[in-house]
Amino acid sequence: MPKIVETPLGKITIVEDVIATIAGLAAMDCYGLVGMASRKQVKDSLSELLGRDNPGRGVEVRISTEEVQVDLYTIVSYGTNIYEVAQNVRDKVRYVLNESIGINVDRVNIFVQGVRVATDR
Repeated sequence: MPKIVETPLGKITIVEDVIATIAGLAAMDCYGLVGMASRKQVKDSLSELLGRDNPGRGVEVRISTEEVQVDLYTIVSYGTNIYEVAQNVRDKVRYVLNESIGINVDRVNIFVQGVRVATDR
């Protein structure tokens, strides 16, 4: 179900994929995160075959009439404090979604799916 934002000039409809893309880009900007784990392997495999990047990879968005929930499936850098990385990701995703599209996110759930030695980005 898309998120509908009412403005004085009309309605803005924002689909889940847009929210997932923005959340994924915000998360990948955080220190200690080295990647996102795929939850939709068919879609991500198709994107890889076509040579396209999928910034919404590892992000699931659920929108109900009362709340917006974002699930992030992450891979963190070895040697970092996982709790601190998760808190930073949660805060950044909430802030960016609120500032960029005016959505108040009720829940940001972080699922750490792996640990990897970070390479230079």
